[in-house]
Amino acid sequence: EQAVAVAGGIIGGILLFVLLGVTVYLLWKKFCRLFSYEKLINPIKTTNANAIFQDQANSEIQLKSTRSRSVPFIIPPTLHGRDWIHLTSEEQVQEDSDPYMSPQSGPRSSFHSLAGAYVVGTINPDLYKFPEDKSETDFPDGNIGRLWFSIEYEQESERLLVSLIKVRKLQPPADSCSPFVKIYLLPDERSYLQSKTKCKTLNPQFDENFVFQVSSKMLLQRTLKFLVYHVDKQKKHHLLGQVIFPLKNEALTEDNKLVIWRDLEKENLEPPSEYGDIQFSLSYNDYLGRLTVVVLRARGLKLQEESPAVGVYVKVSLMNHNKFIKSKKTAALLGTPNPVYNETFSFKADQTELDTASLSLSVLQSNKGEKTLLLGRVVVGPFMYTRGKELEHWNEMISKPKELVKRWHALCPST
Repeated sequence: EQAVAVAGGIIGGILLFVLLGVTVYLLWKKFCRLFSYEKLINPIKTTNANAIFQDQANSEIQLKSTRSRSVPFIIPPTLHGRDWIHLTSEEQVQEDSDPYMSPQSGPRSSFHSLAGAYVVGTINPDLYKFPEDKSETDFPDGNIGRLWFSIEYEQESERLLVSLIKVRKLQPPADSCSPFVKIYLLPDERSYLQSKTKCKTLNPQFDENFVFQVSSKMLLQRTLKFLVYHVDKQKKHHLLGQVIFPLKNEALTEDNKLVIWRDLEKENLEPPSEYGDIQFSLSYNDYLGRLTVVVLRARGLKLQEESPAVGVYVKVSLMNHNKFIKSKKTAALLGTPNPVYNETFSFKADQTELDTASLSLSVLQSNKGEKTLLLGRVVVGPFMYTRGKELEHWNEMISKPKELVKRWHALCPST
């Protein structure tokens, strides 16, 4: 009985010792947790947090040394006065009076918590650049000036609104220049609207508005023509250049105000030939094997009948060994001996075929219910078919691949 009592006492003592050990371990663990929590929040209440962010600040300084043209990050007003981090030389505190400060309403952002207070990287402004406008700096060789204007059409009142904006880089015959602009709405060449004269400037700023009354049915048949003049000391007018702008390819609405610029062209002062003249550009792409024709305009056409119902168009035909290959037509413009087309056509032509190929451009007049009349024709091609200006135009196109070569040609009657 004594042995049993001794054994029971020993076992009870061991159990009591284990229970005390578990209790002490749990109390120690709880104490450690409380101590670690105090270490986290204590620097915010009593001390500066430089030690917490020292590594981040050091890495930020290294990043700044490798970046260029950086934009400083602005600390929001809600963080102003917080003792979390020191501001660097490139950081600024946004004042409370900043008009762009958002109102403090709605859910709180991450900047209101400790997790939001960290050193933020800088922004690279090169990633947010807009495409550079080169229209006022990129002038080709031989440029005689550039004109800016805008157009808008009011459907209800049937008014075409033209705003003359500016002209740049004029090339006057004298040292000084006093320019003004006349605006026509072709085919009406008897009436025009005129801008004010700008004194002694090669880069006049006009900012003037003009109105033409034209029906919506006839709008796409009309063409704007700008003539830029210089007034000398004797009050004589000298034409510096012109811009021809057909309206047929533009989507003109009240909600779509188009701002456009065009380079000035020299006016052909020579009188038209007997049957009229046609202007077009040629280009050949030897890599693609493509022959391109741009029908620009015609002038001085001898219409059989001048009527709004009369349509004038150009037929472009590709020939090889005088054998017809393919033809394309421009739109028919009504009632004008000086139509403006600005239409582009392309034909497949291998480089080995250029010595035997030719282009025929025929100007035709059509009328409802009547036979189509040929007003004139011109052929350009190699020595086998052409001579003079037509041969020169063809050879210049071959010698300048991928460039548009523009020329006027006299129309000849049908043979």
